[in-house]
Amino acid sequence: MSDVMTSAASQQASEAPAPRHDLVIISASASQTSRSEMVGDYLERLLTNDYGSIAHIRVRELPPAALARADVDDGAIADALSKLAQANAVVVITPTYKGSYSGLLKIFIDLLPQYALRGKVVLPLATGGTIAHMQMMDHALRPVLQTMWPRHIAQGCFLLDQHIERDESGGISLAENNVPLLFEVITAFEQMVAL
Repeated sequence: MSDVMTSAASQQASEAPAPRHDLVIISASASQTSRSEMVGDYLERLLTNDYGSIAHIRVRELPPAALARADVDDGAIADALSKLAQANAVVVITPTYKGSYSGLLKIFIDLLPQYALRGKVVLPLATGGTIAHMQMMDHALRPVLQTMWPRHIAQGCFLLDQHIERDESGGISLAENNVPLLFEVITAFEQMVAL
């Protein structure tokens, strides 16, 4: 009898849906119409059904005075930090300015506890005007994310501004050679999250 119950429990466990993960997208652009913002919006729509919840933190929408004071008790900032703390998957998207990530991302990172990414899988994405900006991913963005102890930093993706356009439906259109690359890094990221 106990073998039957064990077998039934095993079958139920194998039929149970995979646990749902929580994703946070951090967009660090100063402009609502920037290419990096478009990519963030696109990913939010694309990944909606893959996660238990998705929170899109647009750093430019947080209260500027509270950001400047590093006021973690401000309601909007506290809410953003809480969402990040609860997530186990994080996408960080930034435009490239002067060979580094955006000042808004720097301000937001300065608010975070030292080990804010502990146990999380992180996907870094960046946009920029020239291919020379691609080095920013490995020389600036990845190292600062690594200091916060993520479980894993996935292979990121750098997209040229000229290869990203908004289409008639409000979505984005990527240059053909970027589509497989973006989907490849997203797939690898999601596989890491599921481990």
